[in-house]
Amino acid sequence: MAIETVGIVGAGTMGNGIAQAVAVAGLKAVMIDVTDAALERGVATLAHSLERLVSKGKLDAAVRDAALKRIETSTDYARLSSADLVIEAATENAELKTRILKQIEAAARADAIIASNTSSISITALATTLAEPSRFIGMHFFNPVPMMPLVEVIRGLQTRADVADAVRELAQRLDKTPIGVKNAPGFVVNRILVPMINEAFFVLAEGVASAEEIDAGMKLGANHPIGPLALADLIGLDVCLSVMDVFLKDFGDSKYRACPLLREMVSAGQLGRKTGRGVYQYDKVS
Repeated sequence: MAIETVGIVGAGTMGNGIAQAVAVAGLKAVMIDVTDAALERGVATLAHSLERLVSKGKLDAAVRDAALKRIETSTDYARLSSADLVIEAATENAELKTRILKQIEAAARADAIIASNTSSISITALATTLAEPSRFIGMHFFNPVPMMPLVEVIRGLQTRADVADAVRELAQRLDKTPIGVKNAPGFVVNRILVPMINEAFFVLAEGVASAEEIDAGMKLGANHPIGPLALADLIGLDVCLSVMDVFLKDFGDSKYRACPLLREMVSAGQLGRKTGRGVYQYDKVS
C-alpha cells in the first residue's frame, strides 16, 4: 500500500505539524480546515517553523521551498480524493471526530487508509463510524510534530494488518520511530504521562510547592527535560483535562479524577501557551 499523498483534516498545532513532516519527507500534503483563515494560520505556522530550521542550519533552504510547494490547502473535503491516507487531526472531542470521519469517508477513495491522531479516544469505537472499519487506524503524533520522533500506531479490533504495516512504513519515511500499540485508553505514553501531570496539579493546588519548584524537582530529580506543569502548558490544559475525563469514563477508576484546579483553569480559558496563559504567563499566544 504505497502512500505518496497524505490528507490532513485540521490545520491547528497538530495538523500543520503533520503537514510539515509529510512535505519535508517528499510527500504531498493536502490540508483541510473549515475556513481559509484557519488554513492561512496553519501554513504561516509551518512556514515559520521551516524558516527556524533553516536559520539553525538544520534544513536546507531548497528543501524548505520544495516542502512548501508540496502543501495544498482547501476547505473542500472533495480534495481528499487524491489521498492514499487521510489523518484526522481535530480537537480531542469524540463527537467532532466522528462527524469529521464520516466526511472523510464520503470524500476519500475506497482503498484509502483513514487514521485519527487522537491521543486518548478508543480507535475501536471510532472505527465503527466508518462503513469499512478495517481501513481505520490510530496514528498518534506528539507535539511539536516536526521535532518529536515518536508515533504511536494503534490498531483497533477491526484494523487490518496491512493497514498497520503501511502506516508504520510511512512513519519511518517521515523520520519517526513507530511503536505498535493495542487499543486502550490513552494508549502507552498518555496513559503514563497525563496522570503524572494531573498529580502535579494536585501538588500545586495543595500548596506543597510552587509551580517553579515542582517543575525544577522533576527536571533535576527525575531527569525530565521539561517539568510537568510547563509540559501541560505546551500540550494544552484543555487536552490534559479531556484525556483525564476519558480515563475516568473508560476505566471507571477514581484514581483518574481530574484535579479541580486543572478543571477550573480550563473553565477560565487559561489553556497554556496557545492562549498566552496557563500555569505560567507567556508574552504572546504561540
